[in-house]
Amino acid sequence: MSDNVLLEMREITKTFPGVKALDRVSLRAQKGHIHAIVGENGAGKSTLMNVLSGIYPYGTYDGDIYFDGELCKFKGVRDSEGKGIVIIHQELALIPQLSVAENIFLGNERLSAKGVVDWSQTYLYADKLLRSVNLHVDPGTQVQTLGVGKQQLVEIAKALSKDVKLLILDEPTAALNDEESEKLLELILSLKQQGITSIIISHKIHEVRKVADEITILRDGSTVETLLNDSDVTEERIIRGMVGRDLSQRFPPRERDIDPTKLFEIENWSVGDEANPSRKKLENINIRVAKGEVVGIAGLMGAGRTELCKSVFGRTYGASVEGDLRLHGKQIRARTPAEAIQHSIAYVTEDRKGEGLILSQSVTTNLTLSNLERVGSNHTVNHLLELVESEKLRDEFHIKAPDLFQAVGNLSGGNQQKVMLAKWVFAEPEVLIMDEPTRGIDVGAKYEVYTLINKLALEGKHILVISSEMAELIGLCDRIYIMNEGSIIGEVSGETATQENIMAAIIQSSKE
Repeated sequence: MSDNVLLEMREITKTFPGVKALDRVSLRAQKGHIHAIVGENGAGKSTLMNVLSGIYPYGTYDGDIYFDGELCKFKGVRDSEGKGIVIIHQELALIPQLSVAENIFLGNERLSAKGVVDWSQTYLYADKLLRSVNLHVDPGTQVQTLGVGKQQLVEIAKALSKDVKLLILDEPTAALNDEESEKLLELILSLKQQGITSIIISHKIHEVRKVADEITILRDGSTVETLLNDSDVTEERIIRGMVGRDLSQRFPPRERDIDPTKLFEIENWSVGDEANPSRKKLENINIRVAKGEVVGIAGLMGAGRTELCKSVFGRTYGASVEGDLRLHGKQIRARTPAEAIQHSIAYVTEDRKGEGLILSQSVTTNLTLSNLERVGSNHTVNHLLELVESEKLRDEFHIKAPDLFQAVGNLSGGNQQKVMLAKWVFAEPEVLIMDEPTRGIDVGAKYEVYTLINKLALEGKHILVISSEMAELIGLCDRIYIMNEGSIIGEVSGETATQENIMAAIIQSSKE
């Protein structure tokens, strides 16, 4: 092995019941480089990194791992961290009720000579680490008060506290807006200058092209190829390797049939902040979505987009809610999720694991849960009919699962997302609110979701989409509302819908 090779994984094979997740995958990462791993959902990216980090211990897979020239047989995460390998998962592993400093040193405490926690040194060193990742918060701040972008930086500070040599980041920008993503990528590049090697798993090809030195493409659990990230490597070239075909357009062509006389309307909508009921989280929101129309909501993290959607969907957010909802001119009451569903409103949450799915239950159970009346009668589920309907949904949404009885928690993140989308389509709603519908899924799967949204719009659904990717909103939506600090500050459509115009509106609003 070359002196410049920090990591080499040779012929890694990992099998789960009913599926071979990795089939003789090999990977080499150079010292001081940023190595990207890309592939469709279920390609084996996260599984490969879980093997490397000891989550899947030695003996549960075939193949060899060499790190810094030494054959490694990690029995757990502590073994890999002892070598300087630290993984940051897509679902952040922080404890919300603890302080930033406590999270950074959890399991790696700064102890005094008497063997008790030295809080003075803990907070002093935590402050130093936070400054190194350009996060200027008090180390005593509770993690739950921070946004996702800042929590991501806390995770990186935690990794640096462990004398990291190889930092693995699984979809590090999936939950971040464009500005936060840019800052995180700049931080990863600065860590490279400090000699830290990084492996990044990402579906955002433009980000991979920006920071990676080498790019390894996986497909169906196998290595397709590793590319040097030079001027000859285009996004189209990478996508072709990922999906096994050319993807000439990021957004499918759309046939429109919009009826402006039939509207879903949110009128004079105001919502109290749950943390501080005397403060308005949302104030005087007015939104209309025509039948057959796709309407987007743009805004930075904290603008109130998710809180708006949750408050509309059965008031699942808000200390107090004021305002009216109308569908085709008729006022509707949706004071609970059950009432919202009865009035044909569905909400695809951004938090699929915490709010969208029952991870311990089967694919079939999750797919049909939103509309049990379609698969049963007299309060009894017809399991044969449930299975037939689930098969249709699996085929329509291209859900990769060994079988329909597989627990949803065992599927890849992208396939979990597809299950959640399919679940709400099965409910046959008239209004479909989609919060970050393509978060954590690959470019090929995104195209499938966009195609589905177009199909649902043509069928006459009223569709409201939140996305942190402005390009996605521009490519997908007929109109886009712009939110900032709990209010609608503008609306763009057609040629006026550009990233520059949207950001200019947000910046101008923040100055007023």
